Amino acid sequence: MRRVVVTGLGMINSVGQDKESSFAAILNGECGIKEIELFDAEKFSVKIAGEIVGFDPSEVMDAKEVKKADRFIQLGMKATAEAMADANFGADIDMERFGVSSASGIGGLPNIEKNSVVCETRGPRRISPFFIPSSLVNMLGGFITIAHGIKGPNLSCVTACAAGTHAIAEATKTIMLDGADTMLVIGAESAICGAGIGGFAAMKALSTNNENPKEASRPFDADRNGFVMGEGAAALILEDYDKAVARGARIYGEVVGFGESGDANHITTPVVEGPLRAMKAAIRMAGDIKIDYVNAHGTSTPANDKNETAAVKELFGGAKNCPPMSSIKGQIGHCLGAAGAIEAVVCLMAMRDGKLPPTINYTTKDENCDLDYVTEGVRDADLNVVMSNSFGFGGTNGVVIFKKV
Repeated sequence: MRRVVVTGLGMINSVGQDKESSFAAILNGECGIKEIELFDAEKFSVKIAGEIVGFDPSEVMDAKEVKKADRFIQLGMKATAEAMADANFGADIDMERFGVSSASGIGGLPNIEKNSVVCETRGPRRISPFFIPSSLVNMLGGFITIAHGIKGPNLSCVTACAAGTHAIAEATKTIMLDGADTMLVIGAESAICGAGIGGFAAMKALSTNNENPKEASRPFDADRNGFVMGEGAAALILEDYDKAVARGARIYGEVVGFGESGDANHITTPVVEGPLRAMKAAIRMAGDIKIDYVNAHGTSTPANDKNETAAVKELFGGAKNCPPMSSIKGQIGHCLGAAGAIEAVVCLMAMRDGKLPPTINYTTKDENCDLDYVTEGVRDADLNVVMSNSFGFGGTNGVVIFKKV
C-alpha cells in the first residue's frame, strides 16, 4: 500500500491569517478570544468567541464570487491558497489525479439563519439564489476545485468536531488505494452567528465567562466551564511518497496511522471507551511506535477533558508513561469541524520546529486531569511522532498520527 506524506500547509484562525503567524502566536500563548463583533450578541448569555479580525476574502476570491460563498468557504479558500503555494507544484501536475477531501461540522449556518429570516419576514421570493450553494458543506470543496482546477475525487466529511481529522483519513485512504496521487484536505468553519452561539449556549456547552474572554477557554483546568467557539480553516496537501520525492517536494511528515470509532452512547456526552478505541486503532496501524506528543481534543468542557485524560492514561498504561499532551483551544477557541485540520497543521509544524504548543489558562489543578499538559509555556522537544485527537457530537471519534520522514 502506498505511503502518504504531507507537502503543503495553510492555516487561518483568530490569532493569525497564515500558518507561520498563527503558529508563532499559538506558541507564545496569545489568545484570539474576545467580544463578538460578527453579530449583535447583547441579548445572548454568551458574548465571546474566537473571531478572525480583518479578513478580506477578495484577496483569494474574485469579488463577484465572494457574495456566492458563505464565510466558511471564504476561509477555506484562504487556507487552500497558502497550502497550494507551499506545496510548490510544477506545471506538470496531473489534476485528474488530484482530489479534495473537505470538512466542516456545520457549514453555512450564518446564511441559513439569514435566509430563514428573509423567508419568514419578506417571503420566499426574496431568498437569495446563492443561498443553497453557499451553505452546503460540500461546496467548500466545490468552490476550491473550480478555483484550482482539481479534477480528482471530491469528497466531504460532516462529522461534527471530528470532521477535519476524518477528512485527513479519507484523503489518506484515497491515495493508499490508488484513487489519486495527491489530495487537498481542507477543514473550515464559521458558525459565529445567533443560531450558532444561541444553540450551543442552550445546551450549556459554552463558557459564559464574558468578563474575562481571554481566560474563558481553559482546557483541563478545574475551573473550566465550557468551550469557546472559534472560526478558522486549515489545508494540508497529501501526496504519494514516491511522487513527492521524485519532484523534490519538502515533506512535513508522513501519515502513518489513523483511527475511527463510535461511542454508541449519547448524542452529546463523551465517554472514555470510544476515543480509546480510536487511539488504539491509530497506534495499531502505525505499528506501535513511540508517541512523543499528543495534541488533545481538549475542549475545556468538564466531561471531555476528564474523559480524554482517562482514555490517554489507559492507552499508555498510567500517567507516568504518557507523553506530553496539550490543547490549543485556549488560544483560538474550538473551531468545530475545522479543529482537526488546524490541529494537524499545528502538530506538523511542532514536529518541524521541535516546539510543543502550550495549554494556556491552566491555573487550578483538577484531580481528574493529572497529565503533563505543557502549562509552563512553549517547550523545546525532540518530536518524531505526534498524535492528534478529535471527538465530535454523536459519539464520532477520529485520531491521526504523523511521523517525521
